[in-house]
Amino acid sequence: MQRIIKDQALKYELDRSDEPQLRVAQWESFIVETYDAQSGTITSPDDASRIAEMPNSKSEPGKGNPVGGPVFVEGAEPGDLLEVSIDKIIVEEQGWTNPGPRGGPLGDSYDWPTLHAPYLRIFKHLPGPSGTTRDGKGVFSDKITWDLQPFIGTIAVAPEREVETTAIGQGPWGGNIDVRDMKEGTRCFLNCYNEGGLLYVGDVHASQGDTEFTGSADETGAELTLSCKIVKNKRIPFLRLEKRDSIVSLF
Repeated sequence: MQRIIKDQALKYELDRSDEPQLRVAQWESFIVETYDAQSGTITSPDDASRIAEMPNSKSEPGKGNPVGGPVFVEGAEPGDLLEVSIDKIIVEEQGWTNPGPRGGPLGDSYDWPTLHAPYLRIFKHLPGPSGTTRDGKGVFSDKITWDLQPFIGTIAVAPEREVETTAIGQGPWGGNIDVRDMKEGTRCFLNCYNEGGLLYVGDVHASQGDTEFTGSADETGAELTLSCKIVKNKRIPFLRLEKRDSIVSLF
C-alpha cells in the first residue's frame, strides 16, 4: 500500500504548484502518517510557556496543522467532485491540549485568573478492543478517562488560484474544519479545482466536543487509511459529509 510517511507530512500551505507526494487510482487505499498540530514539538507540560516562542508559532502566518500531500487521484479533473472515504484512523499513544493564555470564553475573566496563564496537558491514549487506539481510551488521570473518537481536523484540495494556510484557511475547497464528524466511516466530498484533485490531510484529533471550544482539542499524530472516488462533472456549493445516518454541509 502506498504511504506518505510522517516526516513528509510537514506542509503548511495548500498550493496547486506542489509536486504530488502520491499518485493513486480510484478506490486504491493509501496511508498518510500525520503529525500533531504543533509538528511534534510538544513533549511535556513544561512546553506551555515556550509555545509562543517556537519557530512555527513565530512564523507569519503561524505554521500550524501540518498536512501530508498533495495526493494526485488519477482521472480527477477541474469540475469533478472528489469523494474521500475515511477508512481507518489510528492515533498515537500521546496527545495534548493547550488553550493558551486568555484562551476560550473565560480567558478574559478576572474571576478566573488561572485561565490567563499558559496551560498544557498531556494525555495518554490506550488501545481498545481492536488492539489499536481506533477505539481506545483517553486518560486524563487515574480517575478520569473517556472513549477516544478520532477524526481528521484539516482536509482540503488545492484551491484554484490562491495559496491557503493550513492553520486558519477555510473555504469550499476544505481547510482547517475541525468537526468530529470527519471520522471513520464518513465520506467527504470536495470540489476539484485542479487536475488530480490534489488532496491534503492532517491535524488529527483523538477526541473533541462539538466545537474546538478553546482553540485546541486532544491534538495528536495519526496513521490514516483513505481511498478516493471521482464523481464526474459534479459541483456542490459547500463541503459535504455523508455519514451512515446523515448528510452534513459545512460552510
